[in-house]
Amino acid sequence: MRNREGMELQIRRLGHGDVEDIRKLMEDVISRLPAQDLFAMDEEGYLQELIQEKGEIYGAYLDGKLAAYTVLAFPGMSEQNLGREFGVSEQELPLVGVLDSTVVHESVRGLGLQRHFHELREKRAREKGCLYLYSTVHPENHASMKNLQAAGFTLQFTRPMYGGKNRHCFAKRLL
Repeated sequence: MRNREGMELQIRRLGHGDVEDIRKLMEDVISRLPAQDLFAMDEEGYLQELIQEKGEIYGAYLDGKLAAYTVLAFPGMSEQNLGREFGVSEQELPLVGVLDSTVVHESVRGLGLQRHFHELREKRAREKGCLYLYSTVHPENHASMKNLQAAGFTLQFTRPMYGGKNRHCFAKRLL
């Protein structure tokens, strides 16, 4: 994938050694948001758990520096499984994938990274046998909502989540 200046963005799966870069990028981008409730910060322990067994994280690098990342979570039977919010039966909870956070630095916005990340995560969810994909978005995050809808997700409901932060909840059934 190329940026505006024709420089190559390298996309790869991230590992434990990348967590510090993920955290720094998240804090940097979030610090410039107009309101802190627009994004629910991920704790380092959660990121490590995802990498270890509960998901996958992908990053886009520009000139060797992390410029964007995205999370695909496989929550299994955990209490955090969004499938429960959508009425998925207990026996089907292991078939749930969650398009979790995506953070894109301003320098690489507008290149279609979020759309590319959606495609990558959906492909991986299918490969892992997921039947359901869910995602949550702040109601004022119009770009993310537009990208989810373009990827075939539908808005199901809106409610407070993540410590009282208002979120639109999107769903897509994979066949």
